[in-house]
Amino acid sequence: MIVPQYWAEARSQHRKGKQRVTVRRFGWSDESQEAAQAHADARVREAMEQVLAGKETRRLDHKIPYNGAEGLPIREEIVDRHGDVVITRNSYGALCLNTPDVLFADIDFEDPGPSARLYGWSILSMVMVAIAIGIWRGSILIPVILIIPAVLIGQGIAIRVQRSLWARGGGPELRAQQRLDAFLQSNPDWRISKYSTPGGLRLLALHRTFTPNEPAVQACFDALGADSIYALMCKQQSCFRARLTPKPWRIGIHFHMRPRPGVWPVKPEHLEGRRRWIREYEHASLAYAACRYVGEAGEGAIDEKADEVRKLHDRLCKAREGLAIA
Repeated sequence: MIVPQYWAEARSQHRKGKQRVTVRRFGWSDESQEAAQAHADARVREAMEQVLAGKETRRLDHKIPYNGAEGLPIREEIVDRHGDVVITRNSYGALCLNTPDVLFADIDFEDPGPSARLYGWSILSMVMVAIAIGIWRGSILIPVILIIPAVLIGQGIAIRVQRSLWARGGGPELRAQQRLDAFLQSNPDWRISKYSTPGGLRLLALHRTFTPNEPAVQACFDALGADSIYALMCKQQSCFRARLTPKPWRIGIHFHMRPRPGVWPVKPEHLEGRRRWIREYEHASLAYAACRYVGEAGEGAIDEKADEVRKLHDRLCKAREGLAIA
């Protein structure tokens, strides 16, 4: 896991005939700004050599705070450190826990969207009703006028029917719990700390530590239905991650942290505006938790390091304080 303190950028240009080739690379370091610049310079030289040698090479590093696609380190403000756990502020202002070896998995409850067949039958039925009304009234215009309302009504009916069917089966929460139960039955040495979130469940593995790219991690994500983008980011960043504080729009803050996008570092002239936003956000966050502790599942022993991360996570999330979650 790499969450650098210092960032720098280097550019290199080369004219090849009438074409100008430009390469941009970032550099990073935990030592100093100078070391970050030296790293950027070395990366841009290497990239330009590859371009000139005719190798397929990405020309630019994109300034993205946290993304698995390019495998760059996490580019967020470091707020605190607890051993090898790093607390950062993400692009929309929330604090996040980053750990190299304690497994977190957020499971979003499935959206019971209607199937294509249910959508089709519902919309077709409403369109036929519109046509029947037109025939009854002897008007060609009525079906034309009613066609859009018929489609919208058909969509609404399909959604209600699908949700009703899901509710009869226990709903998405029960389905997620059933996946977890089946996984633990197949993996009796596991032990999980479970939390409720506004949109699903958060699971923390307590029985041992993991490297993010080991097969057991992907097998766990697949079995539990973890978000595929999160799974990719864990591999690329060599890191597990959990949000510690509420999402701003869930606690009444509807204007973004400035400057936008919230990629670290920001220019000195923007720091005071950012700090003002953070103060307001932190004040609004006092009455909320990011998740709520539900309990433990599984029969495995508890690993000492995983348990220490759990204690830190629960304290910073306010997971055991009985607050509203956001």
